[in-house]
Amino acid sequence: MAFKLASIVGLAIMIAVLIALIAGHSLLADDPIPIGLQILAFSLMIWARMTFGGRSFHAAANPTAGGVVTSGPYGFVRHPIYAAALLFTWTGILSHFSMMNLVLGMCVVTGVGLRIAAEEKLLVERYPEYKEYAKRTKRIIPFLI
Repeated sequence: MAFKLASIVGLAIMIAVLIALIAGHSLLADDPIPIGLQILAFSLMIWARMTFGGRSFHAAANPTAGGVVTSGPYGFVRHPIYAAALLFTWTGILSHFSMMNLVLGMCVVTGVGLRIAAEEKLLVERYPEYKEYAKRTKRIIPFLI
C-alpha cells in the first residue's frame, strides 16, 4: 500500500509542476531546436502509449494483467513515458530558464523518481521476470541510466 501511495504523491508532484510551468508560460519551447526536442518527446510518449495499450495509465502504480511489455520503446528503456515527460518538461524549463523553473525541474524529477520506484517494486512482486528485463534495459536513457 505504501508504494501505491508513493506513486500517487509522485503523480501529484508531476501535475503540480505541470500546472506551475503552464501558468508561468514556461512549458512550451519557442525556438526551433527545443521545439524539435519537444516534438520528439511527444512522439515517444505516443509510441509508448500505443505499444502499452489501454492499460498504460493509472493514478496509482497498479501493475495490470498482460505481462511485462518489452517491445517498441520498452525494448530500449523501461519507462519511455516518463523519459518523454522528463525530456518535454526539461526542454521547456531550459528554454525559459530561471531559478524557480530549476526548482520545478527538480520537483518533477522527484515525482518521476517516486513513481518509478513504486512501479518497479510492484512490478517485481507481480511479474518476477521483470528483474531480468530490468537487468538488460535502462530506466530512462538508453545505454546510460
